[in-house]
Amino acid sequence: KEPKPYPMFLDLQTIPKEFVPFCGFKKKSFIPQERDLRKHLDYATSLGNNHRTKVQIVFCEDDGLKMVHTTVWAALDQHILLKGGIRIPIPRIVEIIF
Repeated sequence: KEPKPYPMFLDLQTIPKEFVPFCGFKKKSFIPQERDLRKHLDYATSLGNNHRTKVQIVFCEDDGLKMVHTTVWAALDQHILLKGGIRIPIPRIVEIIF
């Protein structure tokens, strides 16, 4: 039996935006990120502010991979800001899906 190439992506859990504040980001984590992540974050912010368009954000918290479908209001130096002051650290973001 051949090993699966990316086993961590098999356990992706979709959560509501309101659950993000309960995610842990204390453990050190080195995750693969999109090469153009910053450009995608800026585009997601533009979509959120100008068109109220939601994107899917795949991120890694202390208990594994999560995905949230939401609007990005700001992409700052160390985190993105969602509605209600909810933050996701940029080093924990794997991918933005439009």
